[in-house]
Amino acid sequence: MHGEYKVPGGKLVVVDLDTRDGVLRDVTVAGDFFLEPDEAILAINGALEGAPVDTGAAQLAARIDAALPPGTTFYGLSSEGVAIAVRRALAHATDWNDYDWQLIHEPPQSPALHMALDEVITAEVAAGRRPPTLRVWEWGAPAVVIGSFQSLRNEVDPEGAERHGITVVRRISGGGAMFIEPGNTITYSLSVPDALVQGLSFADSYAYLDDWVLGALGDLGVKAWYQPLNDIATEAGKIAGAAQKRIVADDGAVLHHVTMAYDIDADKMLDVLRIGKEKLSDKGTRSAKKRVDPLRRQTGLSRQAVIERMIASFRSRYGLSVGRVTDEEMARARELVATKFSTEGWTSRVP
Repeated sequence: MHGEYKVPGGKLVVVDLDTRDGVLRDVTVAGDFFLEPDEAILAINGALEGAPVDTGAAQLAARIDAALPPGTTFYGLSSEGVAIAVRRALAHATDWNDYDWQLIHEPPQSPALHMALDEVITAEVAAGRRPPTLRVWEWGAPAVVIGSFQSLRNEVDPEGAERHGITVVRRISGGGAMFIEPGNTITYSLSVPDALVQGLSFADSYAYLDDWVLGALGDLGVKAWYQPLNDIATEAGKIAGAAQKRIVADDGAVLHHVTMAYDIDADKMLDVLRIGKEKLSDKGTRSAKKRVDPLRRQTGLSRQAVIERMIASFRSRYGLSVGRVTDEEMARARELVATKFSTEGWTSRVP
């Protein structure tokens, strides 16, 4: 069995192993990391040898830590990263490079249609009728997108939304509200087979699926990192938020979508969103305006240029062919708009 895991902000860990009589056997850990002293790698292999196959990642990491020689130093590696690679090997997880990725980047569409397309495209990936897909959104109107479990009245000021001509829609994933203006927002979705995140915890899957965009931002001169559970941040503040939805039908798939602030009208945002003191209390700031630091200021590039360079970065890593939403997918998405995403019943399902 073979498992791979790139430690967020670090190096690739590769684990090859066998199983016999319910335990791990012939475990070999490798990768492009740095490790001192040299014999520590033998201690890691030995710590994993004989572990029951149902040992969780935290327990595997503890076995590794207990076996390490005094003074062991990791560079680009962690005991948790090795443990995750083991779990991915046992789960027969796939890798980014195992797939032929497709890009969808089409003209502006309504907020409700974007919600529906996420559901339809991810279901198609789960059914094996569509390859893993990166969809870059173009917004046809300003919007507030609330999470699947958020209270509408607690998150949105209806008078403010009406005053600024902002549509409110509810997505299928959890997480918080996002304030959208077409020229100020960069949004993308990853619709991926469940096999790509096998062996990862829910939290680890966020970091794993965000890793490529951290590299893309680095190429733009923006030093960014994953901030648990679902933010992408820089020293100047948050620049993006992510959310996920798991599709369990067929072979399963994961929807992972990210909204990034290219620019922001903070006064308008505060006139529309009800951002409470409790939400701000764990963010290290007293002002919602200071929570977000847009990419426009950090890069000096146009929104279009940022998107083009992000797409190029993804393509250079994993390959990416240009595709489109099929007629059948679009028809199903429009039906979902009419029956779900534009209805009061869905938008107000948590009043």
